[in-house]
Amino acid sequence: MTDDLLRAPAEVKFAEELDWLESIDDSPKPFSWRLSPKMVRLFILGSERADGLDRQIDQKWFGDRSFVERSIVTLASDRGLLLIGDPGTGKSWLAELLSAAISRNSTLVVQGTAGTTEDHIKYSWNISMVIAKGQSRESMIPSPIMTAMEQGVIGRFEELTRSTSDVQDALISILSEKYVSIPELDDDNIVFAQPGFSIIATANSRDRGVNDLSSALKRRFNFVRIPVVTNKRSEAEIVRFRTAELLRRHRIELDVPPTLLDILLESFADLRTAAAAATSDDEKLESALSTAEQIGVLEDAILHSQFFGDRTLRAQTLAGSLVGSLARRAPEDLAILNKFWHGVIEPRSKKTGGEWSPFLEGGREAIARLS
Repeated sequence: MTDDLLRAPAEVKFAEELDWLESIDDSPKPFSWRLSPKMVRLFILGSERADGLDRQIDQKWFGDRSFVERSIVTLASDRGLLLIGDPGTGKSWLAELLSAAISRNSTLVVQGTAGTTEDHIKYSWNISMVIAKGQSRESMIPSPIMTAMEQGVIGRFEELTRSTSDVQDALISILSEKYVSIPELDDDNIVFAQPGFSIIATANSRDRGVNDLSSALKRRFNFVRIPVVTNKRSEAEIVRFRTAELLRRHRIELDVPPTLLDILLESFADLRTAAAAATSDDEKLESALSTAEQIGVLEDAILHSQFFGDRTLRAQTLAGSLVGSLARRAPEDLAILNKFWHGVIEPRSKKTGGEWSPFLEGGREAIARLS
């Protein structure tokens, strides 16, 4: 089934693994959870030899295990979970994995935007049915959040701080009262949340000031702050994991040389150091320089090599993809990258040689083309 989907949700992608974990899980489960808290953690973080399992469970989210444990504990209570952090830190992926493991359904999602309305988190109406038969439960269209309430499962709210204060206020009522009133109906006009219902919301820490959360809404959530991955080993594992998925999805047989992966990781680390030392926003790239953006750079280089190269990933192609992906503002970002290439990449190329030399030239050519 996963081959028929552009992107299968986690509960479909890892269905066989979830079935197996459920079959051996004899620990207590909160509410209507499909897996116990320990098994949820094991599904997300992977198994170790000490777990004594008959099969290996691969790690799917890379980060501090305490973040995962606090998230699981929060969802086992009656509070919502808010995952907050910079773009590309894996907030949405963690939310999806948690929902898949707990509810076997990660698709009950509301995407927060400036256009998100109260109807998106409560309900709306099928106009044709209302005209034909009047307002009733049958003519009502429940939101993903209301569906999660009725089924006693996890609902997700992406980019909470991008939604307006009216939407956030409506969410306060759901998190506090655990029911939604339907004043248009005379009978059967309250939808109560079933045991197991909770909400996982995500928020971009760079959106602070767009639509700040009220104190009342903050009190309804437990906050888990997801930091940018700075440990090179962990970041390399994430990039390898995602790259392997990419290659399988595109059915591409292409090796990523370890030296080029090291160059990519080192370049991003140096760019972050330069951004941290910058004294103004004009001296920083618009990019968040997240792990997700590294994966995007590598994906671009791999696909370019596959379709327009000799199906071999080369340093020049990787450099061109890095520059093309990060140069979002012209001429500001190009000037920053040009300075970085001359001040960091060129000295390293002279000192180290190897693949750094074609990486240097590839970046220079890309900057020149875009300037």
